[in-house]
Amino acid sequence: MEARAQARFVRVPPRKARAVADLVRNKHVDEALSILRYTPRRAAKVVAKVVGSAAANAENNHDLNRSRLFIDRIYVDEGPVLRRVRPRARGRRYLIRKRTSHITVIVKERKEV
Repeated sequence: MEARAQARFVRVPPRKARAVADLVRNKHVDEALSILRYTPRRAAKVVAKVVGSAAANAENNHDLNRSRLFIDRIYVDEGPVLRRVRPRARGRRYLIRKRTSHITVIVKERKEV
């Protein structure tokens, strides 16, 4: 049994969010949350919220034991790009791309060996 949570249209570039997601892949949920709490990246706060939401979904909706939950899959997909314009010299313009992310976390219960 698995539980999932998603955060969509997050205003964090996917490249930076993937660096944070790589830190907690295949980790125990409580260990992942403690790692994210002390990670000095803006994306860490958002990823921590999604991990916590997936753990809560597992507990409340699927009756899984939180002490045995681990992050089975975590991935960051690219969302739509907000395009903004910065005026430049001689009437030209410079395109500013503000990227967004879709963050997905899937947690499973690990069987004790």
